[in-house]
Amino acid sequence: MTEPKKYPTPVTNPETAPFWEAAKQGKFLIKRCTACGEPHYFPRSICPFCFSDKTVWEESSGEGTIYTFSLMRKSATGPYAIGYVTLKEGPSLQTNFVDCDMEKLKIGQKVKVVFKPTDGAPLPFFTPVS
Repeated sequence: MTEPKKYPTPVTNPETAPFWEAAKQGKFLIKRCTACGEPHYFPRSICPFCFSDKTVWEESSGEGTIYTFSLMRKSATGPYAIGYVTLKEGPSLQTNFVDCDMEKLKIGQKVKVVFKPTDGAPLPFFTPVS
């Protein structure tokens, strides 16, 4: 019987604390700039588009599509899939794909966020929508 994968505990700080607290509730947050209206991820207090500090937290649907991915077949921890997901809300983010047959992943495939436990806040990953 295999042991469940152990994920590292995320490092939190005052700027990202709301993100990790929401993750504990199964919610995936992004930030939106109230100056230019652009959503962004990874959440930070300064908008990467217009450099305004007028940003607010917003709950994401946690749904998106695979923009690109790569299969890592040789790894000390076993094979895994990593790639970029474009969220329904617009931002793209790098992630690992879990709980799926990696050989069946496809660019453009619909995915959703899943949270994996750590010793602290859970980490967000993505899995294909059935």
